[in-house]
Amino acid sequence: MNDASLTFIGGGNMAASLVGGLIADGWDPARIRVADPDAGRRERMAARHQVSTTPDNQAAVSDADVVVLAVKPQVMAAVTQELAAGIAQQQPLVISIAAGIRESTLRDWLGADTAIVRTMPNTPALVQSGATALYANTAVSDGQRSLAESILRAVGLVIWVEDEAQMDAVTALSGSGPAYFFFFMEALQAAGEELGLPAGTARLLALQTAFGAARMALESSDDAATLRHHVTSPGGTTERAIGILQDGGLAKLISSAVRGAAERSRELAEEFGKQS
Repeated sequence: MNDASLTFIGGGNMAASLVGGLIADGWDPARIRVADPDAGRRERMAARHQVSTTPDNQAAVSDADVVVLAVKPQVMAAVTQELAAGIAQQQPLVISIAAGIRESTLRDWLGADTAIVRTMPNTPALVQSGATALYANTAVSDGQRSLAESILRAVGLVIWVEDEAQMDAVTALSGSGPAYFFFFMEALQAAGEELGLPAGTARLLALQTAFGAARMALESSDDAATLRHHVTSPGGTTERAIGILQDGGLAKLISSAVRGAAERSRELAEEFGKQS
């Protein structure tokens, strides 16, 4: 059980998922505090996880070893500027789970010596199946890196990147990625319905097939291309379908979509960085 004091600024869905995962991993609820202006969120968090809550951000960070910034990017500038003095005094590890806010921007708002880990979790973290990339600045100690990793690992896979520029690619691939798969599942279900399957049947088959394929890929030492070849019999139904997808330029379209998301991630970082 970790004995660090942990404060969440923001008590939304991602914070609630992290709190639940940490407690399931053995973190003492008495060492977790959640600050949020919404009384309903505070009440739900306290009732579900038995953690302390407060509407006062500054009081929440006064004795924290770790501060997790779990607010929307649009309000991050105001929140961090409110917390800057307290964080400078306490010198906790600051973990940001806000998309698009660069480490340099956070450092400008919080102070040049602040130990910051920028993270990019994705929404499957809400069911402890997330994929999160982390980037640490030079003020983060080895012990703090391990602490940050243990916190984010409570909701899924954790990967470190050493070049923050890669976070835009991470955002485009895994941050936005669940929506790509939801879109494909949606289209697959619709195709099944067009072929005469009841909506409920088509939905269950599409979802279970997606789940099974992902699990096979995770548990196999083969790459995705090899697994695809294994289930594509020459002259069979799968080969016909894959050929149609290839002729339609699906791979190129996916590449263009992910590149577009990465470009938008860079644009948003520039926009958020101009906030004051």
